[in-house]
Amino acid sequence: MRQTECVSFVSSPELDSIRPVLADAVDLARQALLDLGEGGVGEYLGVTVEDASAATHRFASDLEGYRGWQWAVVVAAPEDADRATVSELVLLPGPDALVAPSWVPWDERIRPGDLGPGDLLSPRQDDPRLVPGYVSSGDPAIDDVAGEIGLGRTKVTSLEGRLDAAQRWHDGDFGPDAEMAKAAPSTCGLCGFYLPIAGSLSAAFGVCGNEFAADGRVVHAEYGCGAHSDTELPTGAGSPQFEPYDDAALDVTAAPTPPAETSTPVEASASDETSTPVEAASTGETTDSVDGSDGSTEGTETSAEAEQVEAVQEADVPAGETAPVSTESVEPEVADETEHEEDSVSPS
Repeated sequence: MRQTECVSFVSSPELDSIRPVLADAVDLARQALLDLGEGGVGEYLGVTVEDASAATHRFASDLEGYRGWQWAVVVAAPEDADRATVSELVLLPGPDALVAPSWVPWDERIRPGDLGPGDLLSPRQDDPRLVPGYVSSGDPAIDDVAGEIGLGRTKVTSLEGRLDAAQRWHDGDFGPDAEMAKAAPSTCGLCGFYLPIAGSLSAAFGVCGNEFAADGRVVHAEYGCGAHSDTELPTGAGSPQFEPYDDAALDVTAAPTPPAETSTPVEASASDETSTPVEAASTGETTDSVDGSDGSTEGTETSAEAEQVEAVQEADVPAGETAPVSTESVEPEVADETEHEEDSVSPS
């Protein structure tokens, strides 16, 4: 089978000029495809005239992987023939067929960025971008040095090669028409980080030496960016002078602890327990003293016992509080002691 250009689905407008013996050979053409044994013969698409003795019948292809392709069967019949014969069978791509692009030589398929580590790429034969080193390149800086030392490189860049490089750099991402250059405050030619290259291209190109910009790239003198050496920040730019106030933060403060309160019933019970043994002791001492002494001695001892009771009560009260004075517990005892003394003194 051979492949040619894409063909049409419709019959030729010259269908009326096709001889009937060629136009009526549809069944002959289909049978020829079936005998081929490839399969995938679809509906009949029409016939086109080739010349006075030949015509092409076309059928849709149902083969897997050949969507949009067509079977073409060429039939022929001499002028005096009463029947046609099959001349050729071929599978051709139709207008909607998926076909490979046209073949391109390998040296024309290479694009910038295709070269990787370890790859070798030689220049094309008679590359117009290069000239022999003994030939004047047109660059005064190169020609003068080569002439002074009497040596030179085997090949140097030709005028055409330099112009091609200059045009490519001008139209690239670091040329004067780039979006970065249009928004820049100044140009690279006026920047302190601009490093002009040597040779005839130094008038328009240099290398950027700013690590925060196009570092190490060849840039046009009219290119620019925001990292220009003369760039100044507007007033008020930068970090704030004071720390921002966070109104979502919460200040946690510990609440003061209230002073402990002394329980009144405990104080009363402690006072009662202290006064009971003292009262008992004072009653016994008073009775004994009345029997062996006069009334003045009894009065003196009673006063001492009362002072002793007050001292004991003050010792049981915590610091900072005033001991309660219980007059009720002392006075009845003194009255009882006085009555007892009178009873014991009266018989004498």
